Amino acid sequence: MSVTDDRARSAFGNQQSERAYRRALRSKERFVRRFGDDSGTAYHLASTDAPVIGSALGVRRLVMAHGDVPLDLMADAARASRPAPTPRTVDGADGAPVVVGNIRMGFGHYRIAMAMASAAHAMGYTPYWLDLASFDQATGSKVIAHQNGLYSMGSRLSQRFGLFDRLYWEPLNSEGFRRLSYNAADQKSAELCVPLFRDIPQDTPYVGTHVWPAQAAVHAGLTHVVNAIPDNWPMALHLSEGAIHTVQTPSAYLGYHQLRGMDPARQLRPMPRGSLAYTGHYVDHELVSNIPHDCALRRERLMGGGPIRYLISVGGAGAQQGLFAAIIARLLPYVRTEQAALLINVGDHRDVWEGLLRDVQGLGDVARTHFGDISEVAALADGALAGDLTGVHAFCDPDIFSAVYSSNLLMRCSDVLVTKPSEFSFYPVPKLMIHRVGGHEAWGAIRAAEVGDGTYELDDEGEVLAMIDAFQLDRELITFMCDNIEAAHRIGIYDGAYKVIDLAVNGIH
Repeated sequence: MSVTDDRARSAFGNQQSERAYRRALRSKERFVRRFGDDSGTAYHLASTDAPVIGSALGVRRLVMAHGDVPLDLMADAARASRPAPTPRTVDGADGAPVVVGNIRMGFGHYRIAMAMASAAHAMGYTPYWLDLASFDQATGSKVIAHQNGLYSMGSRLSQRFGLFDRLYWEPLNSEGFRRLSYNAADQKSAELCVPLFRDIPQDTPYVGTHVWPAQAAVHAGLTHVVNAIPDNWPMALHLSEGAIHTVQTPSAYLGYHQLRGMDPARQLRPMPRGSLAYTGHYVDHELVSNIPHDCALRRERLMGGGPIRYLISVGGAGAQQGLFAAIIARLLPYVRTEQAALLINVGDHRDVWEGLLRDVQGLGDVARTHFGDISEVAALADGALAGDLTGVHAFCDPDIFSAVYSSNLLMRCSDVLVTKPSEFSFYPVPKLMIHRVGGHEAWGAIRAAEVGDGTYELDDEGEVLAMIDAFQLDRELITFMCDNIEAAHRIGIYDGAYKVIDLAVNGIH
């Protein structure tokens, strides 16, 4: 690699310090010593139906091939089943491939990837799922799994130890990841993922739902890369020069354009024309296309005196278990009098459910479990859309696709989503925003509060429980959010995923 091709040396014409660059080199060298050097390995890919979302969204999953025959992605897409035309179908799409590069880091990046796959499918393309953390023998996958483990551990510790959160985790997630120098190390690490891209034609439309898959695709020479930035707080962590960067909010657009605060010692050059686009929120086609219908049913349930349906979706890091226990304990009396119903998705964290049973007296006596069967979840969600739903229902599935997609299915029949201000901040369902896990999430709650489809961030347990009581006393607080969801829908705020796919296929017009 020549000096001029080394993306760790600068970002959009802003030179990294020699110290930052040397630190990035050492970081990559440590990973190579620990996990090996496979830069000369000829990996080949094969495709298969993705679990759960394969049948629902037409997604093909890219996996390691057993033989030495390279994957013909175009031919494979031509053989894939065509989606039924929708109002979003694009003339000339004809099932052409769109690769969605992602990693599991919590559930958020998987959820955003599902939104992109859903939009691509609705537009007539064939979405391919490329999880860079899923190739156990590849150096890049080992590096990602290692870093994901550290992040998950930090998230859990931040919720257990206030001093750790205040002095280390919050500053790291808000200011540490914001620094331009942080980007250098990530660029070097992303180089280790390049061997996984050898079977993907360089002009294939590609969407990265985490910066590492976006950076890796650029390093591999792909020319139609979109880097779908998840957070509403500008951070150099999310920069992938060579890709089109998309953001979900106008404030993020201005912040990224100016590379705001990414180097306090100097005024940085802004991002150049053609490298940044505001799209709106990344949301699945199934949710966006049903907004008017689902909001109408919510109003009918709420104002008709039915139970308020709360969906609690536990994140992939499994943090905040104590707060979830307190919320459930507060809701149980309302559940017993059929003033509320409760849906609890613990994802693939069976231990979280066992902990809740220990912490919440009487939960086990009233809860009905729906574990390990996504068809049962889908049937319950479908029946609850226009039908009755009472009691407590718990969901858990060891399959990561089912664990994440269960919340997508349950959102449509829910009245309030109880969530931290993560990727869920941008979804078209009324939201009760609990305290963040990491400082970068704070601006997600600010966005929801300003759009009006969610509460402001509720900082402590008492404030959360008071908001629950307020919802129970005044249901118009929730229908007010439905009004705002419909208003936002009319001006295209939730159309971001469609626009991202268009950018991957056609570039910035």
